Amino acid sequence: MSASGKPRRRTASAVSGAIAAALAVAALPAVTAQAAEAHPRPASTAAAPSVPSRYADQKLDWRPCEGDPSLECATMTVPRDWHHPDAGPDLTIAVSRHKAADPAKRRGVLMMAAGGPGGQGLLRPGGFAKSSPSVAAVYDVVSFDQRGVGRSTHATCQTKEEFPAFMAGDYRDRSPAAIQGVLDRARKLVNDCQERSGGLLPYLTTEQTARDMDLYRALLGAPEISYYGASYATTVGAYYATLFPRRVERAVLDSNIDFGSSMERWMTGQPKSFQRRFDEDFLPWLAKYDSVYHYGRTAAEAKANWERRRAALHDQPLTVGSAVLDPNMFDAGTSSAIYKASRGFPALAGALAALDHWDTATPQEKGLVGQLFGQSPDPGFFAEYFSVTCNDTPWDRDLDRWIARSAKDTVNLPLLGARELAYASVCAFWPRSGAPEVKVTGAGLPATLMVNSTHDPATYYEGALRAHRALRGSRLVTVTGDGDHGQYQNGNACVDATVDAYLLDGKLPARDTTCAAKPLPVPAGAAG
Repeated sequence: MSASGKPRRRTASAVSGAIAAALAVAALPAVTAQAAEAHPRPASTAAAPSVPSRYADQKLDWRPCEGDPSLECATMTVPRDWHHPDAGPDLTIAVSRHKAADPAKRRGVLMMAAGGPGGQGLLRPGGFAKSSPSVAAVYDVVSFDQRGVGRSTHATCQTKEEFPAFMAGDYRDRSPAAIQGVLDRARKLVNDCQERSGGLLPYLTTEQTARDMDLYRALLGAPEISYYGASYATTVGAYYATLFPRRVERAVLDSNIDFGSSMERWMTGQPKSFQRRFDEDFLPWLAKYDSVYHYGRTAAEAKANWERRRAALHDQPLTVGSAVLDPNMFDAGTSSAIYKASRGFPALAGALAALDHWDTATPQEKGLVGQLFGQSPDPGFFAEYFSVTCNDTPWDRDLDRWIARSAKDTVNLPLLGARELAYASVCAFWPRSGAPEVKVTGAGLPATLMVNSTHDPATYYEGALRAHRALRGSRLVTVTGDGDHGQYQNGNACVDATVDAYLLDGKLPARDTTCAAKPLPVPAGAAG
């Protein structure tokens, strides 16, 4: 906060990605948000706070990871607030490692973080090592559940029985009663988060997580690390590199948030990019295979059929799995499926086709619908998602403006535009965190490799270009004709070869470059 009491402009961003389950709640003494603000945050993060010996001298007690025996897991203790380490209870961070498969050729540590915010990173090194064995042969691949989520000390907002009410209904309903209901549910969510998280919320920020990472680096005995992060983890990596540039050897940022800007700017850009992915990529693909799915011979016909199904769910929702399939869940399932064409397009098309003959759908078809549209939202993921999204950067708290903007986006960009008011109003009601500014510039960093597709719905290309300009000296690999979210280890040989050459041998493209898209999937039973 500035001396005048007005929030300073701070930069960061986030995105949504894969939903993970939250585990047991760590109890923390109740400390109000107002009490937290009694310790004002620094206006600049140029000078890192010193690390007290009780944190710096701890030893990691490595044991086999529950859930993946190929990994070792441990816990480390961190201060709740790195800027005031003696104020408030400590937190625990669950950490993991996959040791280099070829110790004789080991070249260092490759740290990962999870996307979201809200994803869990603890078990990710196992999958990474299987997908990139040449990298895992020479690096200890390490990760963690960031503060606020998973097996680390985490936030609690609502139970799995309570939270679906926040997402339920039809966000396109713009009646005064419906709008008031959205605002009321957002306010209740925020109040529940404050009451149930024991004073933790103000300290769930990307900047605090970056400082946790540097303690982890030190406890590993690594003078510097390399880094791979996708989606929101690009912001985590960019913040870490900004705060500790001399401790970064190589960094790969895949599917980039606009980390040179704000969370608000990121969120208000997503309705356009998700609509673009749906209208320009998925619907033409669906129409191309009308002989398989019978959903429309043109993109316009397919979209009209999708809209008819959505309208029918408004009048008569379906019970699918553990959830009620209403228009909002229909939108959410659709938007999640279009992140990855290879598995998402056929699955979404098959589920849409099954809904068109629901009374005669096979158990397999109904199971597919349940996977896409019948999963209850995870309250643990969203507790972290909103904490970081609302804390990292300032938000416009003018609800009249959000009501007006979301009305326009509901009409023009409805797939995500309809939910805009619900998400923005949570941050409008969220307690101010006082998180310090982290301005990403690339100063002091080695050249960083960035990768992004042109039609990525979540981390859209326009924002990636701004992030690229903010991170001076970076090289951007643009995947043309593609919209997949997360490009490395995604079946694109050009991308994989470029990233591997950098991580293994330090070879970077001389300048920004491109990779062509991999082919879109061909469904079983398609002619030709």
